[in-house]
This record gives sequence, structure tokens and C-alpha cells, in this order.
Amino acid sequence: MNGLKTMVLMVTLTLMLVGFGAILGGKSGMTIALIMAFVMNFITYWFSDKIVLRMYGAKEVSEAEAPQLYSMVRRLSQRAGLPMPRVCIMEEDQPNAFATGRNPEHGTVAVTTGIMRILSKEELEGVVAHELAHIKNRDILVSTIAATIAGAISYLAQMAQWAAIFGGRSNDDEGGSNPIAAIVMMIVGPIAAMLVQMAISRAREYGADEGGAQICGNPMYLANALKKLHMASQQIPLQANPATSHMFIVNPLTGGGILKLFSTHPPIEERIHRLQEMRMGYR
Repeated sequence: MNGLKTMVLMVTLTLMLVGFGAILGGKSGMTIALIMAFVMNFITYWFSDKIVLRMYGAKEVSEAEAPQLYSMVRRLSQRAGLPMPRVCIMEEDQPNAFATGRNPEHGTVAVTTGIMRILSKEELEGVVAHELAHIKNRDILVSTIAATIAGAISYLAQMAQWAAIFGGRSNDDEGGSNPIAAIVMMIVGPIAAMLVQMAISRAREYGADEGGAQICGNPMYLANALKKLHMASQQIPLQANPATSHMFIVNPLTGGGILKLFSTHPPIEERIHRLQEMRMGYR
């Protein structure tokens, strides 16, 4: 169901991008939107992992440098049927982790020094297994493409705003742009795209929780880890870029109220509840 939901949401995002391109500039605008999405996704596919690792100062470690973590990742990746990913450590006090890489052959698991301090061996196994599930399901690529398309839609909305300020074409020989539709696009487009992107991210998190529980063999490893990580993330700040917050196992950014609607992560309580229900099948 998570896979089907993701597919539907990705199609929705793509149709929104093409539709907004048509509103902005007719057939030529639609073509420009598709080219923009292709170029942005191409760059994202090849370089996003390097950019994110550099952004957070994640340093690759060898087995000699981090023997326990390295052997844990190797053992769990073998259990998941995955190639051995790169292992990176970030010098950050907030306990958190993420995975990156365009496919399983180029996967990376990155953890903070904070997460290795506060979690037990079993809880860290649950976290690593969760990140390996992301790699196995190619969630990093899916979520990154979704973020890229949503960003392209926001960029088109900004283009429409500037066109309105400086006097854009009211029509052209290809059908032109509808002023009312353009106004709706400027206001609603970025918000709608963000909501769809967030929904995709939340669906992939639920899937990684389930997959991680299967890889490590005990859903409570991850459930207990999530409790600790959620509490610590509220107390220890992390200078995270909102564009990459969806990659972390718990949202590194804090916020409540209406901001939860735009959260890249499902509610921690719901994630823990689902893992607790899964525990019955492991007895």
C-alpha cells in the first residue's frame, strides 16, 4: 500500500508540474517544465549524495576506525541482501541518522556521534536496519525526486509572480496563460506541491520502519530507539537544511501546531504504535 500510495503521489506531482507549466506558458511552458524537471532530476541523481554528506560534514570511516558500527552495518546489510554501504559519522550532538545514495550499489549510512552515545546496541541496530531499508527500497531516490519536482513547481510559481509584476503575456499563439489560473498557481501551487511531497516522505518512513524491523528481527529495537531520538531531538538542536530534513530518521527540525501538516515525518507515536503491533508477529 505504501508503494501504491507513493506511485499515485509521484504521478500527481508530475501532473502538477506539467499543468502549471502549461498555465504559465501554454505548450512551450509545458515543455520548459518537463526539461527543467529532467535536468534537475539528472543533477539530483548523480550528485545529491555527495552534496548532502558534505553539507553535514559526514566523514567516511573504515572498520579499523569504527569497528562496532562497521561490523553492525555489514552484518545487517548481509541479512538484508544488500551490498556493503559506505559508513559515515557526523560530529553532531543531536542523535540522528540518515541514508543516501542513488541505488543500493552506491548506498551510504550516516550516523551522528550523538546517536552512538545514547542508544543501546540493539536500539542502534534498529536505526541502522531502518536506514538499510531505505536503501533497499530506493527511498532516497524517490524522496529526492519528489523534493526536486516540488521545488520546480515552486520555481514556476515564482516565475509567474515576476511575470505578473513586470507584465507577462496575456495570451499567445499556443493558447496563452489564464490570469486567474496563474494567480491560483502562484498561491496554491507551492503549498499543494509541498503537501504531496510531505505525504510521499511520510509513506516511505512507514515502509522503512517495517522493513527495518524485518531486517533486525525485532520491531521493539527501533520503537525504543525512536522514543529516545524524539525526546533528544527536541532538546538538542541540529543546524539542518529544511530541504534535507526528510532524510533523517527523526525530523531534526522542531515545530508543532499547523507545522505538523508540513512535516516530512509521520507522528512518532503512530510509528511506535505500528512497530508495537508488528511485535506480535515476532513472538
